[in-house]
Amino acid sequence: MFAVLQTGGKQYRVCEGDFIKVEKLALDKGSQVTLDQILMLSDKDKVAVGKPVVQGASVSATILDQDKTRTVLVFKKRRRKHFRRKNGHRQNFTVLRIDQIEKGSLRS
Repeated sequence: MFAVLQTGGKQYRVCEGDFIKVEKLALDKGSQVTLDQILMLSDKDKVAVGKPVVQGASVSATILDQDKTRTVLVFKKRRRKHFRRKNGHRQNFTVLRIDQIEKGSLRS
């Protein structure tokens, strides 16, 4: 069984037991989160596609870590103008473990 969920403006295909990195969620490490924007559910030959979400479906997950990505350098330069700017950016993210996928209106 798998589900396609949406969080942080991105879509993820998940199964129970998967680990995913999502945009930062403002919750503490070790807490439970319920994601209810499920776009599609599939269980063997049964498929439910939401319009836009599947009613009654949800995914339960545990927050394992809050971290930052590697530094991305942002360098700007104008030639012959003695202009240089160097910045770094580290994006925050959350690591989730998918615990359970709740079926909504799953039809064959």
